[in-house]
Amino acid sequence: MATLLAESLIRDVPDFPKPGIIFKDIHPVLQSPQAFHEVVELLKEDVKSKGADVIVGIESRGFIFGVPLALDLDLPFALTRKIGKLPYEKITEEYSLEYGTNTIEMHVDAISPGQRVYVVDDLLATGGTAAAAAKLIERLNGTVCGFGFMVELEFLGGRKNLPGYDIHSLITY
Repeated sequence: MATLLAESLIRDVPDFPKPGIIFKDIHPVLQSPQAFHEVVELLKEDVKSKGADVIVGIESRGFIFGVPLALDLDLPFALTRKIGKLPYEKITEEYSLEYGTNTIEMHVDAISPGQRVYVVDDLLATGGTAAAAAKLIERLNGTVCGFGFMVELEFLGGRKNLPGYDIHSLITY
């Protein structure tokens, strides 16, 4: 496969958010309509191949990629948010971080029983947030039909936290 324009635009930011970390900054991709469109089109093909009924975006950059996918495919879009951000009745899922835990939540009516759900985020790192999103979807009796990421940091082993799920990453480091 040819190199994606998006891959040529992602920049490394050393020592962010702490010394020794090389942060993969996707903002230049978002500033290029051509690169952004390329990413959405490639993810859209994967969503269609999975027969998704709904797109779920993981806060917050999953919203950036998930909303155009949902609109282009005429599918509903549902949110997973950090704790305390959703106003309606919700379910929560706690997950582990390198140091401590975090929690995401979803409205109880975001997924209908039996729906095939495609989960989108900008980047797969350790997989903790994605695994928590899958648990929320399954607690609502939905089926995760796939995960889509623009970037995957393979060296962090996120796939091992998503066993049995179909994972589609456009760019890997």
